[in-house]
Amino acid sequence: MSTTLSPDAVGVRPESKLGRARSGIVLATLLTCQLMIVLDITVMNVALPRIQSDLHFSATGLSWVMNSYSLVFGGLLLLGGRAGDLFGRRTLFLTGATLFTLASLAGGLAPTAGWLIAARIVQGIGGAMAAPSTLALLTTTFSEPKARMRVLALFSGMSSAGFAIGLIVGGLLTEWLSWRSVLFINVPFGLAVVILALRYLPRAERQPAHLDLPGAITATSGVAALVYGFISAASDGWGTPTTDISLSLGVALIAAFLVIESRTAQPLLPLRLFADRNRAAAYTNMFLAPMAGMSMFFFLTQFLQDVLGLSALATGFAFLPTAVLMFTMIRLIPRLLPRFGPKPVTMVGAAAMVSGLVLLTQLTADSGYFPLLFAAMVLMGFGLGLTVSPLNVIIMSNVEPHEAGAAGGAMQTLQQTGAALGLAILVTVFGTAARGAGGSPQHALVGGMTTAFAAAAAIASLAFVVATTFRGTRPARAVAVAAVAE
Repeated sequence: MSTTLSPDAVGVRPESKLGRARSGIVLATLLTCQLMIVLDITVMNVALPRIQSDLHFSATGLSWVMNSYSLVFGGLLLLGGRAGDLFGRRTLFLTGATLFTLASLAGGLAPTAGWLIAARIVQGIGGAMAAPSTLALLTTTFSEPKARMRVLALFSGMSSAGFAIGLIVGGLLTEWLSWRSVLFINVPFGLAVVILALRYLPRAERQPAHLDLPGAITATSGVAALVYGFISAASDGWGTPTTDISLSLGVALIAAFLVIESRTAQPLLPLRLFADRNRAAAYTNMFLAPMAGMSMFFFLTQFLQDVLGLSALATGFAFLPTAVLMFTMIRLIPRLLPRFGPKPVTMVGAAAMVSGLVLLTQLTADSGYFPLLFAAMVLMGFGLGLTVSPLNVIIMSNVEPHEAGAAGGAMQTLQQTGAALGLAILVTVFGTAARGAGGSPQHALVGGMTTAFAAAAAIASLAFVVATTFRGTRPARAVAVAAVAE
């Protein structure tokens, strides 16, 4: 059963009291911030070969350009959501957006690899402060059911489209300017977000809460230890002390986190959110889908540039089929989800992802863009659009308003940690396979990639299995979701 809390109870003025013009500015400000944060996850992908050359990263160490951001961002999202309840969501949003913008400027000026990684870590901290408040402010500011579902659909579309568009934007900026511009581009948008938020964003009352620091420390440290362990295995091999200690410590810390969350009065991750079967399945696939999908963007960027010899600009546009299909599916979700329910929609999406990744296992050093790569990108865009986009609506459509921050934080945490952990695992698979492939450097590179794609296909297959567990023919508030399409 779904309950809508009155706007006064959460201390945020609803859309009707804000006025049409002001509510439009608030919506644009919040969605722009979300796009900026999501864009930063993929916009760096196309620039990776240039970054590796300029700052002298190793092949496996290069993944830290992505993982340092995703890891910190994902690990601190739960804490960011709870801090928004305690200190005020508007305050956390402004602080996070400002920190993210300044770190982007610093990263663009990075003279060394260490400097860039440090800037990416600070970006992740800023993103983790702003992102949970973005989603919570959307769901509480637009509290009327039809308006809430409309902005949730827009939020989902902005998140998914930004993920794909980032590759094209990254290619344009890297080719026409430099890899540093993919970080500098955040600065004007970040400044605009901060200025508009100061002027128009409604103030929200602080909620009675405390910071679950033990939970935050164990969650962030546990995921970090796991990712570091897999990266260590990729560079140094399995069975080394560093790898074994890191992986064991990571498992122990994650177990400790779950124990803490089950016993604390105000946990970062309320385990009752998983009591609803559909939400639990959606959370699981919010972890698995990015885990499998990130490999395509990371490895194909290098294949297109290092094997096919494409420029950064051409590489960005090579991902256009994925971006177009993702955007198309996102536009159709508000119609498909009420009509068919979550099970068939996400099952078809996961099956398309599996098919695309299986196609990529057939790559060779002599493969061209057509037909294999093109077909795989079409399938992945179709699959990601149908698999990921409905999950935001399924998770947030019937959550209690006072738990909106926690539910949104959990969703974004699973998405980001899935991407970071998945990339770490697949880079490990890639490194191990590449060392044993033999032949020319290109053949070794492609041999490692195809093995990683096979592992990613196995992960996507798990997402398909989870999709079969969705219950019911229609998701909660199907009528309200249908209104989005009108």
